[in-house]
Amino acid sequence: MTSSTGTDSLAVALFSEIFMADQLARNRLTKALPKGMEISHFSVLNHLARSGEERSPAQLARAFHVTRGAMTNTLNKLEWAGHIHIRPDWDDARRKFVSISPAGKAARDTALAAITPILNQVVESIGQDKVKNALPVLREMRIRLENDV
Repeated sequence: MTSSTGTDSLAVALFSEIFMADQLARNRLTKALPKGMEISHFSVLNHLARSGEERSPAQLARAFHVTRGAMTNTLNKLEWAGHIHIRPDWDDARRKFVSISPAGKAARDTALAAITPILNQVVESIGQDKVKNALPVLREMRIRLENDV
């Protein structure tokens, strides 16, 4: 049985590493993204491209665990850049739907091409087996944190 102090220090060490890795990854990837694109922009474009379906701003905000205001800000920038289309819900004029545009797909593909070598290099330097072993733990942490919200 571990002591509370041992568990506390393990938890602090684990989350400290996750937070620092997140910060370093965001910094590296932001520098590699095409000029003017932010990680939040890429994330939304990638989500829309992968799903292949329209989403409401509220659905996107929930998916990314951000406020509706933060998502509206991101969507306004993406719409201004021509990367998404926002249309009214024909059944409920108060709602909107968001879809990725052809220019958005191209921007997402360009961004993906820029960041994939960075991600691959990190995985290769750590080793695929270590990364595969870490994924279930990280996934379970994410699920538990999502469910506690």
